[in-house]
Amino acid sequence: MPETLKSNIVPILKENIDAIQLVVSYPTVPLTVDCVIFGFDENSLKVLLIKSDLAQFYGKLSLLGDKVNANEDLDTAANRILLERTGMKQVYLEQVHTFSQPNRHPGGRVVTSVYASLLNIQDHSLEITDNELNWHPIHLLKEMAFDHKEILDCCYAWLQKRIQEHPLALNLLPEKFSLRQLQHVYEAILDTKLDRRNFRKKFASMGLLIDTHEMEVNVTHRPGKLYSFDYAQYQLRKKNGVGIDF
Repeated sequence: MPETLKSNIVPILKENIDAIQLVVSYPTVPLTVDCVIFGFDENSLKVLLIKSDLAQFYGKLSLLGDKVNANEDLDTAANRILLERTGMKQVYLEQVHTFSQPNRHPGGRVVTSVYASLLNIQDHSLEITDNELNWHPIHLLKEMAFDHKEILDCCYAWLQKRIQEHPLALNLLPEKFSLRQLQHVYEAILDTKLDRRNFRKKFASMGLLIDTHEMEVNVTHRPGKLYSFDYAQYQLRKKNGVGIDF
């Protein structure tokens, strides 16, 4: 081999060998993604779950999850998992937390990154329902597979805080909505009864609602005014570090 060619190849080979040795020296810990999909339906907050097919947890409810492929980043993996398990597309997912307790998985150490979303169940049909995939009311859930109840509780706390700072809850409402509908959403997610007068006063003070000068129709109660959300005003408030201040 000519000396010039040898002098060029040897450093490259050494660099590759060093890189391989470095990778091999690191411990191999599986990385997974779990999706907590909250849904709102009939003034009730639910979550999308499947039945575990793992022998140790057979029949128990489980979150939607899978391993992260070698060629994926976490966001890509989360969207793939949701699509493969439910058939749903274009669902906004937000990374919430990473769970890394050494004994959280019976098969050995597994680190999982958790994503969450909030959507209107009526707007998203389930194209795939394997493993008895279905919506379950939050307040009825007690024991789940793995540490998934802990994960669910963490995401639920995140959601309750998030809707008090961000217009996430507006995703559950039609473009034009009544204050009654808005209050029902907040009550369902916060799991508490809110004073009607104080609730309306609070939202009025933020200046984020636009009066459409229209009224509800075909309702069993006294028709209320219809409003739309002022996203432009929200962005201005957000620039000033406020956003929604519920």
